[in-house]
Amino acid sequence: MNSNKAIKLFAGAALCLCLASCGKDAKIEGTIKDAPQTDVIVKLLGVNEYNVLDTIKTNASGHFSYKVAMEKGQPEFVYLFHGDVKMASLILLPGDNVKVTADTLGKAYTVEGSEESAKLEQVESDFRDFTTVFAAEASKAAGLEYDSAELKNIQKNLSNQYVNYYRSRVKYVLENPFSLSTIPVLYQNLNENFSIFSQQTDAIHFRNVHDSLATIYPDSKYVKALAKEASRREKILDVNTRMSFAEEVGFIDLNMPDVKGNKVSIKGLGAKVVMVHFWVAADEA
Repeated sequence: MNSNKAIKLFAGAALCLCLASCGKDAKIEGTIKDAPQTDVIVKLLGVNEYNVLDTIKTNASGHFSYKVAMEKGQPEFVYLFHGDVKMASLILLPGDNVKVTADTLGKAYTVEGSEESAKLEQVESDFRDFTTVFAAEASKAAGLEYDSAELKNIQKNLSNQYVNYYRSRVKYVLENPFSLSTIPVLYQNLNENFSIFSQQTDAIHFRNVHDSLATIYPDSKYVKALAKEASRREKILDVNTRMSFAEEVGFIDLNMPDVKGNKVSIKGLGAKVVMVHFWVAADEA
């Protein structure tokens, strides 16, 4: 890392630390395009769910203003909804004065006055672009033969798209170690069964992001939740690493009574596969 980059990272960390030490409220000034007298639902992100903070209404020009109470050392992820549509995503720090322009379709929004929120907007935009292209490519596979050359080509394209996006996200978390916007990056899911950071070695990225953010926000609920996830992944990585280097050994011979009470050696059975079922009478109740 060159000296200029190190200075910038240190300056960014110092600025965040200064803001985190304040206890000022954060203010949101917003305009919802073509949406006069429209309800805006303000939601606060808990660890794993949205919590409704308030419902406010835009004026005749589609404008609204709202203050979010901030606790010391607790940055907040705040989301603006219209019904079930998420219109904007914000990362608020004490004393922030953020200006948001959005629409009720939730397709795009702009944010000013918050570098963290601007980064989050870019993170979501990048993810939206990736999933749109990925889904379009995946849709081409419908109805194709399992072993067809066309299907294999689509699968190859999908794999390349994923790898390229994954690498871009790794680069993002490495370049933004003190930004809270790295947290949602780590938790991005392609679908309910597959997360972008799905490799066992990704535990390293979770730990590195946590350790960086903990220097600024040691009491943040988001950072504490990240610590638990990092630990969980590290345990899985450790177990699999141990297993990959473990020596292969034979099974331990057991001499156990059969259903007639006679002692039987497992080795003496001469079977390729033996299933041992342990049970007690209480299991049959």
